[in-house]
Parts: sequence; C-alpha cells; structure tokens
Amino acid sequence: MFKKMIVAAALILPLTAGGIGKASAQDSNTSKTAPETEKTVNAYRLDFSVNEFEEAKKINTRQYSMNLNADDANEIKIGTRVPVESKQGEFQYLDVGTNIWCRIGERANGLPLSVRAEISNFAMPDQQREQARPVLRQLSIRASTVAQLGKPMVVGSVDDPNSRREFQLEVTVTKLK
Repeated sequence: MFKKMIVAAALILPLTAGGIGKASAQDSNTSKTAPETEKTVNAYRLDFSVNEFEEAKKINTRQYSMNLNADDANEIKIGTRVPVESKQGEFQYLDVGTNIWCRIGERANGLPLSVRAEISNFAMPDQQREQARPVLRQLSIRASTVAQLGKPMVVGSVDDPNSRREFQLEVTVTKLK
C-alpha cells in the first residue's frame, strides 16, 4: 500500500506542478495584452472665413466656426430650401446656402485637414440675363492640407467666371483646453 501511495504521489506531483506553471504563464501573458491607457483626445475650434474680393479689394466676409475632436469630422449647414417647379404643378426643393464639412487629425508633423465647402446663392440682378426665374450661383472647394495652430491659411480660392469676383476659403485652427 505504501508503494502505491509513493507511485501515485510521483504521478500526481509533476501534473500539479505543471498545472501551476501553466497558470502563472497565462497570468503573465494576460497582463501583457491588457489594453493600454487610452490616448487623450484633443479638441479644436476651426474658424472659417469666406472672403469675397472684387478687383483685389475685399468686399464681403462671412464667418463660420465649429468645434471638432481630433480624428473626427463635423459639418456646418445653413441655408434655405427653395421650391423649383420641375414639371407643371410638380416641385422639387433645392438647398441654397452654405455647407462646410471638415475632418481634422493629429500627426507629428501637424494637423491633417480635409475640407469640403459648397456655397450657393442667388445671382445678382445684373447677372440673371433677363430670365423670369432666379439664377443660382455656386462654388465648391475640396481641399486637403496640413494646418498649423493659430495661423490663418487659404485652403481654396475660385474666380467667378461671370464677374471680376474671387472667393477664398480661409481656416484658422485653435486648440481648445
């Protein structure tokens, strides 16, 4: 009987010792794969200016602002839905106004910035060419660049083909605390 106990102990001891070793190995691996502390997310304010020039003289500026987290996107949309008769008695609505979409990131070399701006408005009476229906003017700027904090930069510029006017989209990025 004593011989059986020694044989049983000899068989059980290595199994339990191996089990303990495996458990501790798993515990140490688990601590290595635990999620790291989350990265701090920074917030920014983006100030947009739509500047209108005529013969190199600034004649109008419209301002828009949005707050935006790093590696996220936001949109500003302001305007009017205008009914347009497509067929006799049938109307469709056009969005007339300003739409600015923006995404900002954070990288070691700066702040990657993607901007889509669409601006539409009614043409001036002298640009309507004697039509009974209103004429819409629109401009679109799609830009991608690296912004620097606190420095205004022009992200896009377009000339109006029907006048001597130029439109510039400018953005200034400020880090929020």
